[in-house]
Formats: sequence, structure tokens, C-alpha cells
Amino acid sequence: MAKCIQSDMECAALCRSAAELMSLGSNYSKVLCKICADACNTCADECEKHAEMGMEHCKECAEACRRCAEACEQIAKAA
Repeated sequence: MAKCIQSDMECAALCRSAAELMSLGSNYSKVLCKICADACNTCADECEKHAEMGMEHCKECAEACRRCAEACEQIAKAA
């Protein structure tokens, strides 16, 4: 679970940073959103391992991370 918790914390930190940069209209938003999408997908992969063992909160986390990754990927690709 330590790897899962670390991944969760890193993902949350990147999501907060991406949201803050977007609110500032930063030129770095797209770059950080790409990194955030990668982190969210990594987090989801890790959480899904525990979800398969019946941990409902990990299933919910994985689903939220996948949605976040999709949104960040769209922002990163926006013209």
C-alpha cells in the first residue's frame, strides 16, 4: 500500500498545481497537464490493483484518476 499512497499524494499535488496554473492563465498549464495525466494514469493503475482485492475506496480513486487523466489530456492537446 505504500506505493499506492505515495502515488496518490504525488497525483494530488500535481492536480493542485495544474489547477492553480490554469487559474493563472499560465503558459505552462498544458505541459503540467500532460504530466498530471501521466501521474493520474499511474495512480489509477496502482489503485486498480487494490480494487481487485475488494478495496472499494481504491476502486473509486482509480475511477476518479482516470477521469482526471482524460480531462488533463484534453487540456494538454488543446490548441
